[in-house]
Amino acid sequence: MKYMRIWACPLVLLALLGVIPLAVAQTASKPNVIENVAVSKADGNTILKIGLQQALIATPANFVIANPARIVFDFPATENGLGYSNKVINEGGLRSFSLVQAGDRSRLVLNLDKTSRFEARPEGKFLFITLQDEGAASAVGAVGAVQHFAPTGTTGKDAATSVRDIKFRRSKDGAGVVLVDLSSSDTGIDVRQKGTNLLVSFKKSKLPDPLRRRLDVVDFGTPVTAVNTRTDGDDVTIEIVPRGLWEHTAYQSDGQFIVEVRPVKEDANKVFQGSKKGFQGDAISLNFQNIPLRELLHVFADITNFNIVVSDSVTGNVSLRLNDVPWDQALEIVLQQKNLAMRKSGSVIWIAPQDELAAHDDQLVKARDSAFAADPPRLELFQLNYMKAEEFHNMLSPPAATAGDKAGDKGAGSFLSPIGKVTIDKRTNQVFVYDIPTKLELIGTLLKQIDRPVRQVLIEARIVEADTNFSKQLGVRLGGHDHQGMNVGHKVLGQDGLRFGLAASTRDAYTHLPELGAYPATAFITGVDAATGRITYTREVPAPVLTDSQFSNNPILGNPAGQFALTLFNKAKTQLLTLELQALEADGKGKTISSPRIMTMDQMEATIQQGLRVPYLVATASGATSVAWQDANLSLKVKPHITPDGRVMMKLMITKNALGPRDVLGYTIKTKEVVSDVLVENGGTIVIGGIFEQEELESTQRVPFLGDLPYVGFLFKTKQKSDKRVELLIMITPKIMDDAVALR
Repeated sequence: MKYMRIWACPLVLLALLGVIPLAVAQTASKPNVIENVAVSKADGNTILKIGLQQALIATPANFVIANPARIVFDFPATENGLGYSNKVINEGGLRSFSLVQAGDRSRLVLNLDKTSRFEARPEGKFLFITLQDEGAASAVGAVGAVQHFAPTGTTGKDAATSVRDIKFRRSKDGAGVVLVDLSSSDTGIDVRQKGTNLLVSFKKSKLPDPLRRRLDVVDFGTPVTAVNTRTDGDDVTIEIVPRGLWEHTAYQSDGQFIVEVRPVKEDANKVFQGSKKGFQGDAISLNFQNIPLRELLHVFADITNFNIVVSDSVTGNVSLRLNDVPWDQALEIVLQQKNLAMRKSGSVIWIAPQDELAAHDDQLVKARDSAFAADPPRLELFQLNYMKAEEFHNMLSPPAATAGDKAGDKGAGSFLSPIGKVTIDKRTNQVFVYDIPTKLELIGTLLKQIDRPVRQVLIEARIVEADTNFSKQLGVRLGGHDHQGMNVGHKVLGQDGLRFGLAASTRDAYTHLPELGAYPATAFITGVDAATGRITYTREVPAPVLTDSQFSNNPILGNPAGQFALTLFNKAKTQLLTLELQALEADGKGKTISSPRIMTMDQMEATIQQGLRVPYLVATASGATSVAWQDANLSLKVKPHITPDGRVMMKLMITKNALGPRDVLGYTIKTKEVVSDVLVENGGTIVIGGIFEQEELESTQRVPFLGDLPYVGFLFKTKQKSDKRVELLIMITPKIMDDAVALR
């Protein structure tokens, strides 16, 4: 037994060594499972705690959608073990979440009230997702804040991704949009602000040589002035250079990463500039009883790190008790209580009574007017190259004076001072401005921006009409004929026969003429032409037994048809029975393509047309008739507008008229017209309208009772069947012409 135990231990050990790899393999091949999701609040943030069956190796790939606001996480080789797919939360900025399983992958979608910064970190079998709510200390776009969009390590395949393309556009609200196309949606992306610039880093990515460039985008009129793309080691960095006040939003959609930089209008009454609503300061707690107001403002200066300047007229005491209130909200409450206001310039806040600040603003306006008056005016000439002098004059001239305006007041929207004057020369397209140097400099800057060549657009329309028709008809004629009572005709005799005939004196003498052949002896002469020798004869026949008639007459009307005839007759060929079948099968296809095209300048309406002018009669007031004209034209009327992002917006009116049936007053006009407003990519084609018509017809004409007889009923009826289809498509293609192409 002792020896058996000694040998059994190695056997058990070998068995365990054989089982352990198998168990590891089974565990590795077993998919992960999301078992629970818990939501809680901490420090003003919303935290999701996702429990899984197995520990996560890395943070799941994720991306952000701005509209609607969503954050999406993809869990590979993971199943949904919650027992449900959707759940409403309504906690902080999180409304609900959805967990959907597709194959061996599960996708978690967080539905938010608005786009928010988030952080995701795996800890063992849990994944913690922290959503930064409004008013949190680290808001989106804060200096030094980093926004992560995917794992910052290598991708699942441990392979470097690449940046395929970089584009820049201008949105409708004046924001600069940078679009980056990536080869993989799992690319690690960091967005951070460095100084006054915005840096976007793509981890372990490659950059093609044509994309290593600087994009000068000043002409787009957005806060972004330039976009620089470069490589930093294994990463690709895009540096966005904005100007003025701005804020940004970054989100990812599959393989495309988008950064929007929006302009922010400065508000002197706001501490934090931006479009975000609510208060954004750090939460503070204050408890003071009868504290001097000036000392309380110094406390705010220590808390906020802002330089606060307090006017000498600010006095009084304040008592307050505030717990976990944003400091900018607390400051606003104090100022409103004491009828105070503030002005912010950089990092300096000036606090004074509202009346004092209003008087200060009025003094600034008067001082600016005094500076204008002290600056001696002069005359300056402006040469216009592309803009008309009259249009520039109307832009510089003040609006029409109202009853409340003072004499000589140029109005708030004028580019001229009260003493400014404008004169134009239409012949040379020049503008002469007499004003102070400050205004002249402003007008010169304005002229550089608007006196530019207008881009041209080539608009091509295609009107395609396709018709298909098929018809099938069958007709029958059945009749009888009797030829016994008809004249035989005439017989031409030779010269000898003519002499012989003329020498005879009785009718019976002609019965033996050889030229009469086998005709019966009852033939007789009815006329003789002495010049040609032509003799007309007839023969006596009995009266006809049956007159000619149509028993059944159901022919095909319209187009000529194929015919098949069958005739039955007697031995003498004098009585006939005829049967005639008519059949028609027609199949036709047609296509008409009309392609009017016209070139015009941006925001200039153009028209091209071709066709006929058709007269018609109209009644006058006196009761007489007069001739009027109507058009049957193919016309294209368009007014294009080139958007800053390179697309074409068009107001279109396309008409295709044709002559119709004629009535007593004249021709009718078949009208086809499309009026539409469309937005099309440069060089793209869009179908703006279409009409489809189908007409099916099936008719039968028959003789009552006889047409319904089996087998022989077709002899007494006519069938007609037709199918006609007409389709109309209208397509439009705009092309923005370069200056060189337009000149050619």
